[in-house]
Amino acid sequence: MIELPLFPLNTVLFPEGFLPLRIFEPRYVDMVGRCMREGSPFGVILIRSGAEVGEVKEIAEFGTSAVIVDFNNQPDGLLGITCRGERKFRVLNQSQRADGLYMGEVEYLEPESKVELPYEYRTLAELLRKMLPAFGEPYTSMPTQFDDASWVGSRLAELMPVSLADKLTLLRYDDPVARLEWFRRIRVVPVGSA
Repeated sequence: MIELPLFPLNTVLFPEGFLPLRIFEPRYVDMVGRCMREGSPFGVILIRSGAEVGEVKEIAEFGTSAVIVDFNNQPDGLLGITCRGERKFRVLNQSQRADGLYMGEVEYLEPESKVELPYEYRTLAELLRKMLPAFGEPYTSMPTQFDDASWVGSRLAELMPVSLADKLTLLRYDDPVARLEWFRRIRVVPVGSA
């Protein structure tokens, strides 16, 4: 069990995925500065009830740790950062500090094993291959792993227009092939097409 600063958001981050953020609240400016100085992660967690700016009433039980891989000053003077997802975790306890920053006692979940993409899911890998360029940087320059079921399923889960509740369900899966099957069941692409 470790203590991790939490960044509640209306998004779900997956391991190896990217998340651009604009930072303006003092609690998160301080958190980002500390994480950058220490090279330490923070936790991205879905807001179940409440708002990103202001009061968060309820957060999800599962999230993903993130590290800052790039930063810049935005034209409006705000700090822009790009984060990369690392490891899935479960929140055991949470609290809020006097400065408003949420903290969580979390346990990391076992990393998913690399599983070769089964033949019957190749159409999903091809769909992802066609989709990635439309999302621009950092997706156009990220190392690709189209033969890895976990990587393909995680990228589809973060990029496809599915509900946040579904994204959270897909994050909780510990079987990469089951995640791919979820997409095949909802007929993201016709069965057998390429």
